Amino acid sequence: MTRWIGRGALVLSLFALGSLAVSQDPSPRPRSAEREEDVNLPSGKSQRDEILKAEREQNIKDANQLAELAGQLKEEIEKNDRFVFSISTLKKTDEIEKLVKRIRSRMRH
Repeated sequence: MTRWIGRGALVLSLFALGSLAVSQDPSPRPRSAEREEDVNLPSGKSQRDEILKAEREQNIKDANQLAELAGQLKEEIEKNDRFVFSISTLKKTDEIEKLVKRIRSRMRH
């Protein structure tokens, strides 16, 4: 009986070593698309840098529009003396939300 336990322990230990060796695969993993080499445009500029520059400019435009809409929304809320808001006020909040989502999505990439 002790022979079977000894053999079982040996088999289990060999199995554990084999599975450990398989899980530590030394083969290199493929790089993600973000880490691939940058492509140069015909003008010689980096494509990635140009995309980032365009996104920054669009973020600035959207942020200016966001500030303008927020100011308009504040004025409409302050001049309204009732607890009910107009549809245009609600539409402004939707526009503000869309702008914020666009800016956030560009900044996350």
